[in-house]
Amino acid sequence: MIDTRPLWTIADICDATNGQTHHGTADTAITGISIDSRNIKTGDLFVALPGTASDGHKFLAAAHAAGASAALVTAINYQLDLPQICVNDCLNALRQLAVAGRARFHGIQFGITGSVGKTSTKEALAEALAPSGKVAATRGNLNNMWGVPLSVARMPADTDYGVFEVAMNHAGEITPLSRLVRPDLSIITTVDAVHLEFFDSVEDIALAKAEIFDGMDPSGVVVLNADNPYYPLLCKEAAARGLRQTTIHAYAPT
Repeated sequence: MIDTRPLWTIADICDATNGQTHHGTADTAITGISIDSRNIKTGDLFVALPGTASDGHKFLAAAHAAGASAALVTAINYQLDLPQICVNDCLNALRQLAVAGRARFHGIQFGITGSVGKTSTKEALAEALAPSGKVAATRGNLNNMWGVPLSVARMPADTDYGVFEVAMNHAGEITPLSRLVRPDLSIITTVDAVHLEFFDSVEDIALAKAEIFDGMDPSGVVVLNADNPYYPLLCKEAAARGLRQTTIHAYAPT
């Protein structure tokens, strides 16, 4: 049976974020989520994130004109006849919406990280799973502190497989993202000297990649590259969290 429910309603979003509504009704349907007013589609929730160069609140009128059904804000724009959900912090509210989205999901969740190959692995896995059910996957490389919660919050309730990419350039970044994704199966593609300017050694990068395990239940499975020199360390980190390990060998065509 095809699920015809909207992605979210305003009531759902208020419940998840403890937000207060200005304009709009509780059952107003939200069919997508965007953080960029230039990419708004009719029915989207526009999340007015603060930025280093500009504040998303400056683009509420543009989002409204493009067809947004509502906006998530920290300050109401009373000049717009646009339903607005006021919260204390838009990025934290987006995380809360991701938590709610993950909580209602009953399929199989995949988390993918690694120094290289994350996006291609994510795309290949999503393509392979598509014949077996409904897949929600990271769009492009939205794999950072705002991209991951955005991706998980975009996951429809009737999804069978979630395939999400998680990245970092500092230690401690992956753990909170993994706890949003809560993977049933995690893949670490490889570990290499990428972002070494932020680490003392490649071993420290391996430990940072192992943070993908932090959002997993002990019943979870990790897929590791046995051809990588940090494979034993990653096995140790997985075992310390009670996770089962499946190994693969990298294949390079000649």
